[in-house]
Amino acid sequence: MQMGMIGLGRMGHGMARRLARGGHEVVAYNRGADKARELAAGEPGVSAAATLAELAQMLTPPPVAWLMLPADVVDENLAALAEVLESGDLVVDGGNSHFQDDPRRAAVCAARGIEYLDAGVSGGVWGLTQGYCLMVGGPAPAFALVEPLLATLAPAGGYLHTGPTGSGHFVKMIHNGIEYGLMQAYAEGFQLMQSGPYAQHHDFQAICKVWMQGSVVRSWLLELLGQAFGQDPRLESLAGYVEDSGEGRWTVEQALRSSTSAPVITLALMERFRSRQADTFGDKVLAALRQQFGGHAVKPAGGARKG
Repeated sequence: MQMGMIGLGRMGHGMARRLARGGHEVVAYNRGADKARELAAGEPGVSAAATLAELAQMLTPPPVAWLMLPADVVDENLAALAEVLESGDLVVDGGNSHFQDDPRRAAVCAARGIEYLDAGVSGGVWGLTQGYCLMVGGPAPAFALVEPLLATLAPAGGYLHTGPTGSGHFVKMIHNGIEYGLMQAYAEGFQLMQSGPYAQHHDFQAICKVWMQGSVVRSWLLELLGQAFGQDPRLESLAGYVEDSGEGRWTVEQALRSSTSAPVITLALMERFRSRQADTFGDKVLAALRQQFGGHAVKPAGGARKG
């Protein structure tokens, strides 16, 4: 199947490569054209488009244009795409967009006869080799059209049609809120060990490894944390400064809108805010986890901090 991948950041780049290696034809576009050209030169099955108009011309029916962009630039790119796509074409927004934006964006597309799907994508920098978990909202016929792509991107059982427009991004938002809470629990646990009476005897990588063997707290996050400790046993190279990329805030806002108690996720978000004024071992654990699973940038120890 042929598709267009718009946005070649950490996620889009890996997804384009996985699709091409799975036998699909990928037309790649990135605002910085060098990325698309470099990907096309090194990955059989990928061709580069210099503009969105060129991408649309290169796609054969049924055209699928998949956006992997930051939420704040989706609207401008969607508007540009709507000018060059035709009735019957399909757009998938696979970035971390707010679910409340999806009905409006679907309406923009529908005015031009273009189908729209919202896809929550999880997998980070490991998705290329391990596969991506995909949560997709929108019309069932459009979902069926892209299912060959989803089956290639995901591991076995790793994709789901979650319901109507907006539901994919909603489920992904909640997924990321849960992720905040899980990460915070690990951070607090290792902070307690670091400040406890046996700190000098603890091998944190070994603790992660033993907990991975049958423990009820075993998880992929814990495995990644063990890798981080293997690279830096006391995380001394990292500043305990933890960013948030929006989904945790949206999850807490949803809790407020729906009068639903979500204290763990809310406090996990507050702890990320607090990390920007402090520098604790627990915050280093959080920063290391974000770097391990998502390739997110971290601040070096001793680096400048915001007030």
